[in-house]
Amino acid sequence: MDLNDLLRAKTIEPEQVLVFRHSPREPQLKKVLPWLAAEKQELFNAYQQSQGATLEKVMADGKARYVASFIGLAPGTASFVGLYSIAGSSRLSYEQYWTVPANVELKRLGMAGLEDSRPNCLWFNLLLMDVYSSWKGKLIVVWPPPERSWWRSAYRNEMAVHAILEESQFDGAMPKWNEIELGWEELRAMPERWRAKLREWRGVYYIFDCTDRKGYVGSAYGEENLLGRWLEYAASGHGDNALLKERDPRNFRFSILQRVSPDMDAADVIHLEGTWKERLHARTHGLCAN
Repeated sequence: MDLNDLLRAKTIEPEQVLVFRHSPREPQLKKVLPWLAAEKQELFNAYQQSQGATLEKVMADGKARYVASFIGLAPGTASFVGLYSIAGSSRLSYEQYWTVPANVELKRLGMAGLEDSRPNCLWFNLLLMDVYSSWKGKLIVVWPPPERSWWRSAYRNEMAVHAILEESQFDGAMPKWNEIELGWEELRAMPERWRAKLREWRGVYYIFDCTDRKGYVGSAYGEENLLGRWLEYAASGHGDNALLKERDPRNFRFSILQRVSPDMDAADVIHLEGTWKERLHARTHGLCAN
């Protein structure tokens, strides 16, 4: 069985379907795109609503009526996001493109977007359909080489079903606490599964500024523990820390130095924070003012 068989089973002719395998060149966006597909559909869709000049012409000629959207998570395969109908388009100037809130948010997440060398683009109205929606992140198809050909006409390609998983690949299990490393913009894009874990954990965290390799040590023990503290940074960029206010949060990397019991007394967590400040010389050579 292949993708075309699945389309025909829903009375959709493969001749009318374009297939996308998204694999952004921007490293940060590539990391968070599956999270967006899982929980921030409007941002994911905005990413594919404008295209380069060649694909734009193909999408606008009226022959294609649908887009089968996938993400490339592993070489030679593509993970299903959804089937979209192409319901027309409108032309956006460069200035209009960058006033779309979703595009502004995607730019924060690393998307290059419309170049200033292009005065305008078509913005396609892609409507998500309830077709195989329960297989989002679970349906995996084989992507024929070459992988750099990231969009195809469905009827000209045979994309065999590789697997149908029980769990979605897009909101996968959280890494071990001591392997977490997130950029500032990624804090807001975290999947809910990750947020739930951080909400449970108290601990000592580290903020590393990539520009001059200085770091800040802090602790989290409030009502929402690490999640609450990190979301404060996501909102303000500095968390009301004096020395961080002078810096660009887009250069920050967030990690956890020590995870502790969720019922550890706040005074004990603060004491641990102090020991980490001493060991990392965060007061004398870092970004801690106290």
